[in-house]
Amino acid sequence: MIRKSNDKDISKIMEIWEESTIKAHDFISKEYWKNNYNTVKSEYIPISDTFVYDDGEKIKGFISIIEKSFIGALFINSNYQSLGIGSKLLDYATKEYKNLNLAVYKDNKKAVVFYNKKGFNIIKEQINEDSGFKEYIMEYSK
Repeated sequence: MIRKSNDKDISKIMEIWEESTIKAHDFISKEYWKNNYNTVKSEYIPISDTFVYDDGEKIKGFISIIEKSFIGALFINSNYQSLGIGSKLLDYATKEYKNLNLAVYKDNKKAVVFYNKKGFNIIKEQINEDSGFKEYIMEYSK
């Protein structure tokens, strides 16, 4: 079931974020992500609409939408990837929000292919100011 997150979910959300982001972005140092942990937890998650995929026993993934238009995060616990949870969360978001965009690292090829299959198109390539790595800005609109 997909539901809006609550304060009790933050530790699980951050656990999924940390583990999944390090795994998905192995071309960026683990220290970079660990150094950004508190920023994500205390700045980005609080300003986002975050929805979790909760099967009744545990949270298996989440999506965070910033300012009702930017997907700031979509991460699935690595034990449950490739089971359609990411698709369900993204489908939920595209129904709730009219126009969405996101930034995805160019080297995260699996994610680029996933977003493309879900109807997102690359509209721009740029350098991420924080990490120095190339990223795509992708857009979805109904």
